[in-house]
Amino acid sequence: MTAVLEIDGLEKTYRRLFKPPRTAVDGLDLVVEAGQVHGFLGANGSGKTTTLRALLGLVRANGGQMRLLGRPVPEALPEVVPRVGAIVESPQFFGNFSGRRTLSLLATAGGVLPSRVDEVLELVGLRDRAAERVRTYSLGMKQRLAVAAALLKAPELLILDEPANGLDPGGIREMRDLMRDLAANGTTVLLSSHILAEVQQICDSVTIISMGRRVAAGPVAEVLASQDKGEYRLRVDDSGRAASVLAGAGLLVRTQDDHLMVSGVIDPAAITRLLARQELWLSELTPVMPDLESVFLQLTGTLPQPGVHRQVDEAAPPAATEV
Repeated sequence: MTAVLEIDGLEKTYRRLFKPPRTAVDGLDLVVEAGQVHGFLGANGSGKTTTLRALLGLVRANGGQMRLLGRPVPEALPEVVPRVGAIVESPQFFGNFSGRRTLSLLATAGGVLPSRVDEVLELVGLRDRAAERVRTYSLGMKQRLAVAAALLKAPELLILDEPANGLDPGGIREMRDLMRDLAANGTTVLLSSHILAEVQQICDSVTIISMGRRVAAGPVAEVLASQDKGEYRLRVDDSGRAASVLAGAGLLVRTQDDHLMVSGVIDPAAITRLLARQELWLSELTPVMPDLESVFLQLTGTLPQPGVHRQVDEAAPPAATEV
């Protein structure tokens, strides 16, 4: 497949008043193939938004090379921008304008046919609310409007930074279906999101970054398989004795409330044989496959904080200036 987005060794440093410089992106590599939905994942402050801003010419990189649709950027941005739609950080609109007027003005400015406005309103589910003022929109509706604006040009590449922010479960599902439909019709989607279960369902491939560096990349199934620890959930009548037998065979065993978790299993049939020899009979032997959230937390070394929502804007420090 052809790469529509290529980043090689991207570096970005912010100079701060009375503090050492902060490295936001440190030698990052990123490749997005044509026709894919690609997840771009990282904890808050990992460099995701800075990377997207550098790619679109909103900040100046300190090093590395970037290409969009086969052209070097930022040098060729005037040439490729008409073929790229993007939402980076929180969308801002004039509150007194209706959703339809907002999109109509953007269409006029971008040389887009007026008929495209109703098409994108239908795509994002805002047709029935298009005549209302944007200031009456919920956060989720404003997010839909931002996606509609990004789709006006029928872009070849769509870059979305937290597109599900503020959406209810129904809206998240609609956004998922929209992105899959776009990819099926040839649009490449680069998706940055904290909703990892959603990313696992929708994305063909992912890049995971931590502290400005790539820590994993590839098809979702391959990234998950790379972290498979051969873990199984067991239920057996005498958990204590079963745990001793399995630990004696060199397996890592953790006792839970009503079951055992066993890691390092190569052949699950060996568990059955070990326990059967001791007349211990299994009522459950279930493989526990890693999901994207557990893999993400393991690779980035981050843990969710109780009571803290993950969807926090990632931005440069308030006192930062470009180097």
